[in-house]
Amino acid sequence: MNLKTAIDTWEHQRPMRDVIETVETGLLLRHRWLVAVGAVLIQLSLGAIYAWGVFTGELTEEGGEFRFTATDTQWIFSVGLASFAAMMLVAGRAMAALGPRPVAIAGGILLGTGYGLAGLFGQHFWVQVLCIGVLGGAGIGLAYVVPIAVGVRWFPDKKGLMTGFAVAGFGFGALLWVQLAGDWGDLIGRIGVLGTFLLYSVLFGIFVHVGGVLMTFPPENWRPAGWTPPPDEAAQTDISNFGPRSMLSRPQFYALWLAFVFLALAGLMLIGINRLYGRDALMDSGAYTNLAAAGAAASTAYAVAFALANGLGRIGWGFIADHIGWRRSMMMMALSQSVLMVGFYFMGGSIVALYVFLALTGFNFGGNFALFPLATMSRFGVQNLGVNYGLMFSAYGVGGIAGPIMAGLFKDAGAGKGLEVWLAPFLIAGGLCFIAAILVAACRQPRRSLETEVRLVTAAA
Repeated sequence: MNLKTAIDTWEHQRPMRDVIETVETGLLLRHRWLVAVGAVLIQLSLGAIYAWGVFTGELTEEGGEFRFTATDTQWIFSVGLASFAAMMLVAGRAMAALGPRPVAIAGGILLGTGYGLAGLFGQHFWVQVLCIGVLGGAGIGLAYVVPIAVGVRWFPDKKGLMTGFAVAGFGFGALLWVQLAGDWGDLIGRIGVLGTFLLYSVLFGIFVHVGGVLMTFPPENWRPAGWTPPPDEAAQTDISNFGPRSMLSRPQFYALWLAFVFLALAGLMLIGINRLYGRDALMDSGAYTNLAAAGAAASTAYAVAFALANGLGRIGWGFIADHIGWRRSMMMMALSQSVLMVGFYFMGGSIVALYVFLALTGFNFGGNFALFPLATMSRFGVQNLGVNYGLMFSAYGVGGIAGPIMAGLFKDAGAGKGLEVWLAPFLIAGGLCFIAAILVAACRQPRRSLETEVRLVTAAA
């Protein structure tokens, strides 16, 4: 079949595709909250990346099947985060060319395939790096931006809340997969690490596929019944629909990007050390005298308090941003996180305080994923959000490499050396969050380009 024949065939089939999309869009026009349901199903599966910690104990067990070091397990996690961030750059352009549905479904296939191959051949470190890290991370990155970009178009009246809701499943997914593998389902104990990978691969593929079917954009210029954009928002739409190249020429992008790097690095370093820190803090304070019991208590506190609050923080900070704006919300989040990071070290010896600090830091960490899409939208427009946020999210890839590896180094260096070894990472994390708050405060609205000025003058004439 030559190129002309292929094009003619595609044009012939296109009317039927239009009919299908019209029917689906009509359903969503009547029940737009179905988009939110699809978003949560997708993000529940993508949250698997934060469930990685439940496997690290078995992977690093002395005399066990795998015998990985703590740094090895953090490398798998870091490669997954980097692949996640890198694929988001592809996802935005793929969504513009193919539409959101096939991109989301393709992400589910990649994620499921990665975990499936790891379940079959994952006895070796490099196999898990490639399957869980590269393939699984790529699947997450491909699907991740779809619910955000689709959701804000269906909910222009509740952008913050919908963005938070769209990514909340990511945090709740971490809790679900951790507990199924551990305390709730004991999958690791019953079918092993590799068997759990295989089961998860099937579930991920199903969840993302079902959610992906609901991922489609509303008709152009569609608005919810009875809603009119506020005057400042309508004006901003004309001003700030920046393309990727134009966005990259603005200092505001780099201020937000660095803030995201620092907040991500701080949070991910905390995720990497909090179980061992919590265990040592509980032992040092005398709250526990048995090392295994202290470790189990710290792991439970993380799995419940941090993971649950991480999901709630995405919704909560999105809701707050709808009322006071993303910029004030992000500054509040970063400053409070800075204080919490430093205070955490001194207060973690109480099991109650451990739950409280893990919940508060998890709530703030989750807020990043609701607020940075809003920041990107506010400063650079919604039209190119898929591509632009993919570029912004590369910051998370940088933090995703540095944070867990730093955590792994601290863990390997500090094993058995007492509580004091954990002070440095908490101080570093607190300082990074404070710098992030300053960068956000300095991020003003970018000036219009000369091209935009000419377009607006021409439209007015």
